[in-house]
Amino acid sequence: MIYAFDTYYYEDYANTVCIAFEDWTSEKEVEVFIEQIPVSSEYESGAFYKRELPCILSLLKKITLRPEDIIIVDGYVTLDNNGKIGLGGHLYEELEEKYPIVGIAKNEFRTPDSQRRNAVRGESKTPLFVTAKGINVDEVQLKVQQMHGDYRMPTLLKRLDQLSRA
Repeated sequence: MIYAFDTYYYEDYANTVCIAFEDWTSEKEVEVFIEQIPVSSEYESGAFYKRELPCILSLLKKITLRPEDIIIVDGYVTLDNNGKIGLGGHLYEELEEKYPIVGIAKNEFRTPDSQRRNAVRGESKTPLFVTAKGINVDEVQLKVQQMHGDYRMPTLLKRLDQLSRA
């Protein structure tokens, strides 16, 4: 199973959503998990994970992960060639490196990262930015390109974003 997470922040709470789907080419989710929790910290430039990681970890308590499961986050796993990690890297460490974590970001992070791949989809000239730990990033890049949908954003990730804002 693949579990994709996204969080949207309101004034006094965070709405975190996870959609579960069977494989990279799935058109529909199998299950949806939603949780609202009070915002635990303000946005801190360069430390986005401090705000979003508690939301994901809280929602993960409702999910029974298996060793073969994959987790997708809206953001980065790795940030540069010097070992700096993003939200997904911190999640990977919190989960004791037991589950592959994939980061799919819409905005480019400018520092060089040999583990970052561009995934161009549909007619879009603008790529998605893919990073990963616990799984081969080159394989993930191809899987992201094959996800269902004709546009830059895969169908299920667009749905995830809509659900988090609902």
